[in-house]
Amino acid sequence: MRKRIVAFSIVTIAVIGMLSPVHAQTQNVPIAQDASAAFEPYSFEAADGTVVVAERGEFWVPENRGDSNSRMIKLAFVRFASTNPNPAVPIVYLAGGPGAPGVGTARRERFPLFMALRAVADVIAFDQRGTGWSNDIPRCDTGRTYPLDRPLTRERMIPFMREQARTCVRFWKDAGVDLAGYNTWESAADLDALRQALGADKITLWGISYGTHLGLATIKRYPERIDKAVFASIEDLHETVKLPELTDAFFARVQEAIGADEKAVARFPDLAALMREVYNQLDAAPMTVTVTAKNGGLAQLSIGKLDVQMLVSGMISDPPHLAYLPAMFAGMASGDFGEIGQAIYDRIRADFGRFGNGMPEAMDSASGISAQRLELVEAQARTSLLGDALNYPMPQLAGAYGVPDLGDDFRAPVTSTVPALFLSGTLDGRTYPESAAETAARFSNATHVLIENAGHNLFMVSPEVTDVILRFLEDRPIERKRIVLPSPTFVY
Repeated sequence: MRKRIVAFSIVTIAVIGMLSPVHAQTQNVPIAQDASAAFEPYSFEAADGTVVVAERGEFWVPENRGDSNSRMIKLAFVRFASTNPNPAVPIVYLAGGPGAPGVGTARRERFPLFMALRAVADVIAFDQRGTGWSNDIPRCDTGRTYPLDRPLTRERMIPFMREQARTCVRFWKDAGVDLAGYNTWESAADLDALRQALGADKITLWGISYGTHLGLATIKRYPERIDKAVFASIEDLHETVKLPELTDAFFARVQEAIGADEKAVARFPDLAALMREVYNQLDAAPMTVTVTAKNGGLAQLSIGKLDVQMLVSGMISDPPHLAYLPAMFAGMASGDFGEIGQAIYDRIRADFGRFGNGMPEAMDSASGISAQRLELVEAQARTSLLGDALNYPMPQLAGAYGVPDLGDDFRAPVTSTVPALFLSGTLDGRTYPESAAETAARFSNATHVLIENAGHNLFMVSPEVTDVILRFLEDRPIERKRIVLPSPTFVY
């Protein structure tokens, strides 16, 4: 059946705000006089084939609000109309990464949640600057990658990657891109411009991972323009670089989960010791394995400790991948690096040294790290199970992109009266429940729900999560502050 779609008139948006990060944090930024976007009907198709009537919107902002001669860039979004006859303020989805597209996320596993939240208000899938439909930064390829016949080591990798970054920065500058405009403070200003484009006095923020980092910055900069916030897998403004000791605390929780499985605990009584055994072997003698290269031929890959730490860093976000980790280390301890070597090639080494559009690296570099925290991270990394691999490319490549550090004022703790729901999983290896609890404690109107045995991508792990979010947004009481999922089933 064909559905009637209402087309909106097209108006050009005027844009706000030349305040610097330091001076803008506690001020209200003047609202632009013309705050409309261009809308057009859009037939939105999810990955499962479901098609819904929506609207595509576009508006323009300066690439760098600190430069009066900045070029303008187009930002785009999809608006899903509310099914509520009396909708609340628009709900804006903030994707993680940085670098993940909001519109692309809405097409995949979280599509049902986007649809469910329409019962409260319009739901906006927003592509942040440098992502998805809001990206016009050309891809940089220097033509060089880190050599396969050498294991990753910090001593070789960091100088190589810093030179790669400098080459790409020159490429982007020649292409007319001002990489200094790609930081969380500018993205927070984009969100306020989006609010104006939607014709809303306030918006509700719904974010995950880096999206919570952006959300917290927006609350800091525009506290009176945020109605509510739903934050999952929280990354506070000072947490672009995670503390290695919290990663080790996560592995202790993994060992507890192994202990819940009699067969697994008999095989893996001490995962941390097993990991260190493999690291010691690789420190003594890197392993060389034969892998199938991207061109279909065979290649020799040299694997070191850092290679494995980088692979593990990409496996610990969620229990389905985490379930393979103990057996993987047991195999390596017995000398079997075949499958692991191929995984390291496919996920880490095949394109190591190539950049995309530079947006993720610039955003992280700008959010930066304080000198005091850097000293703490470096000290903890010396003995941590993953060292500093989890945080790559920060702080290893800090400053290499030529973008200004937003400073310690930006990273200072956010205190707020904005009603906020914080969701965290006990088996999230990327962001940690301890950090979420600390952030929530600074919100006078916060609810923190812990999801036992959930990982980083926790929105779709249980219908209870959707229920909690809806209850919060509809101002209904949340009775359960803990959701318990089954323990992961480990492969052994």
